[in-house]
Amino acid sequence: MRCPHCNSRDYGKIGANQFYCWGCFMEFSISGDDVRMFEVAEDGSLVAVDPLSPTMEFEAGTA
Repeated sequence: MRCPHCNSRDYGKIGANQFYCWGCFMEFSISGDDVRMFEVAEDGSLVAVDPLSPTMEFEAGTA
């Protein structure tokens, strides 16, 4: 198995069907064919990542 976000094999199991990837620092859960991705916030909470939403990019030096 590989991380569904970055394709890394460097992940660990943190719970029942829950994994943490050390390659992209994201948490993911697998239930059958359903995969859910989460970012870990600074306070330790999980923020769901919607795979269909576009990612925001910021340029250096812009406010």
